[in-house]
Amino acid sequence: MRTADQWFDEYHQSHRHPVNQRLHWICVPAIVMAVIGLLWSLPVPGVLTGLSSSPWFNWATLLTIAVVAYYALLSPALALGSLPAFALLFAAVIALERLPWPLWRSCLAVFVIAWIGQFAGHAIEGRRPSFFTDLQFLLIGPLWLLGGIYRALGLSYARKPPTHIG
Repeated sequence: MRTADQWFDEYHQSHRHPVNQRLHWICVPAIVMAVIGLLWSLPVPGVLTGLSSSPWFNWATLLTIAVVAYYALLSPALALGSLPAFALLFAAVIALERLPWPLWRSCLAVFVIAWIGQFAGHAIEGRRPSFFTDLQFLLIGPLWLLGGIYRALGLSYARKPPTHIG
């Protein structure tokens, strides 16, 4: 399995232009928030809703748990750091849910506009988005941004290699 840094190094190859990077700082969180909102909007089958009456028992929460687990495999420190980021994105979804129109409409609009921004950034970059080579890059993009925050703050996120007792 690749390390977080190996993923980031490959991801960075198509994200060198400063305009593309700035667009990613805006558009990637917007896309993640929109996906959370779209998944939040999907009904949970009645068989499953009997398991929990909590509004948090939904597709968005379940997928987020899976994504954080994937991040933990790459870097427990980044997985931990993703929790406040996800909390902010969920708070944004809950705020959008209070608007007088369906949540899915707001999220679909954000999703489309943010993807236009992403593709504009890659047009400026002159390189195709990384996920065209591996769909896992759709999960790496948000983590790459978080890794940048960790590096700027001087925080370590590298998974420690196992120590061998010799």
